[in-house]
Amino acid sequence: MILDRINKPNDIKKIPMSEMPLLAQEIREFLLDKVSKTGGHLASNLGVVELTIALHLFLDFPQDKLVWDVGHQCYTHKILTGRKDGFDTLRQYGGMSGFPKTCESDCDAFNTGHSSTSISAALGIAQARELRGENYKVVAVIGDGAMTGGLAYEALNNAARMKTNFMIVYNDNEMSISENVGILSRNLSNLRTSRHYNEFKENLEQSLNQTPLGKHMADSLRRTKNGIKQMIVPEMFFEDMGITYVGPVDGYNIPEMLKLFREASRVNGAVLVHVKTVKGKGYGPAERHPSRFHGIGAFDVATGVNNNRNGKARYQDIFSTVMRKMGQREPSLVAITAAMADGTGLNRFKNMYPERFFDVGIAEEHAVTFAAGLAMNGMVPVVAVYSSFLQRAYDQVIHDVALQDLHVVFCLDRAGIVGADGETHNGLFDISMLSAVPNMTVMAPKNKWELSDMLKFAIAGKGPFAIRYPRGEAYDGLQDFRAPIEMGRAELVYREKDIALLAYGSMVKVAEQVRLALKEKGKNVTLVNMRFAKPLDEALLEDLEKDHSLFATLEEGMLKGGLGDSVGEKLLKDGREGRLSHEIKFLPIGIDDAFIPHGSVTKLFSVYGLDAESITERILEL
Repeated sequence: MILDRINKPNDIKKIPMSEMPLLAQEIREFLLDKVSKTGGHLASNLGVVELTIALHLFLDFPQDKLVWDVGHQCYTHKILTGRKDGFDTLRQYGGMSGFPKTCESDCDAFNTGHSSTSISAALGIAQARELRGENYKVVAVIGDGAMTGGLAYEALNNAARMKTNFMIVYNDNEMSISENVGILSRNLSNLRTSRHYNEFKENLEQSLNQTPLGKHMADSLRRTKNGIKQMIVPEMFFEDMGITYVGPVDGYNIPEMLKLFREASRVNGAVLVHVKTVKGKGYGPAERHPSRFHGIGAFDVATGVNNNRNGKARYQDIFSTVMRKMGQREPSLVAITAAMADGTGLNRFKNMYPERFFDVGIAEEHAVTFAAGLAMNGMVPVVAVYSSFLQRAYDQVIHDVALQDLHVVFCLDRAGIVGADGETHNGLFDISMLSAVPNMTVMAPKNKWELSDMLKFAIAGKGPFAIRYPRGEAYDGLQDFRAPIEMGRAELVYREKDIALLAYGSMVKVAEQVRLALKEKGKNVTLVNMRFAKPLDEALLEDLEKDHSLFATLEEGMLKGGLGDSVGEKLLKDGREGRLSHEIKFLPIGIDDAFIPHGSVTKLFSVYGLDAESITERILEL
């Protein structure tokens, strides 16, 4: 196999150009074999095999710097830099990351994981090169929807100032691209919206449509005009920003891409190379359903069917069902997503109420302020977003929603440890971030029924709400415990004495296991489903202080600023003010000042002490 001859960076340069098509085929077969077993980002990687080959023929690693936007399309890059043996441990704890990691290889120029960052990061690297008087190539690859993010345009605005070569490769795979085309086409707005232009167009169409032949000519002209516009508009947009535009080029023609890269490298300044690709290229199921194969678990290559689905409801499914039903009951309910309609479960709402569904592209900041505008004028917006992606819009949450006390509901999917995607995707900061914001209500359900109840409660409420829930299968235990949701009130699941387990959201399931283990040791254990990280149920805590000697908080988030901090502050305050009749030991369980790497959720829970066994041991030690 040709692939066997590539074991370290730049080995590809020893492969004859005539063998490149076969190498691309071998890489696709390799990716299908490995990702079908480990899971991963498949469609985006299949689409850029030839593009990555061309870049590696053009660049010298690790001297030259290649920055991938988002980074989920870097698998071929990892293969060509000598890491193909690592794919057996892809996204597993202690194994190879599914994203670029500078600690993994000096051929990875920048850690990425969120969208629209590559131009900014690469521009900084290129500017440092200028300031230090060094000489190497810097290339940013952006696309796959990342051009809908405002950060990309902020970077483009600054890129025109470059005096030395800085290359941007625009990987145009037509995914999440409609917003980009809408923005780019504004360069022709003065012409297309002018009175003379529209009068001429209407008169011409009316004249042509009067005869069968003329109607055929009108249709042909319309198609021709659209085709010409697609070629002209991008060039005009980038050139007007002071960035040299090259392309478009077929993303599967390696010699042609290599030729354009070399030509572009002679430009003294910023240059954009427009490359046309197809997401999922070479694998039928991924080409037909690129979103489904964007990030996928282990699957059967022959059928494309995911092996990990067991038919049980996921939290996204519960959210989807409730939103569909509430959409029928509440005509003012609207749904907003940042390019994640399928991932968050909003597709059913979209299909039933298309006029009340808004996909704003990868633009979380805009999504939040857009929701604020809707709320200001009587609508009830639900913003469905992954927890780690809401971090990108923290300023908008504070200034545009909470400061005005607007009724916006944030549904934070993938909260807590998400597993294989690692540091950039773990949703561990939302409790701390949002609990610090005035007017914000912060909630988390213990099981699937409580998610339904909380979502209905939030939609019917006032002011900003945030509901966080984990990725994947929804917990269906504790079904008989379903006390009505009341603002700021926790749910007392089991009331005893001595040990109080104060669990939040997903950790109620773990706390239930801890309680059973402690009961086997003869301990008295109270279990509280906290429900609200903010406002805190201080009345219940004061009641528990009377006959408990240990409070343990359990949360799947950062300890600093989290539920544990709030409960700890309450205990300190009550102690200072003389309300405690005895000493109460305090044990906060959560993530203690660390970024959590990739790996299975079960493994990471064990490593970081969030599993029932670890928590039970710590409590018994006290």
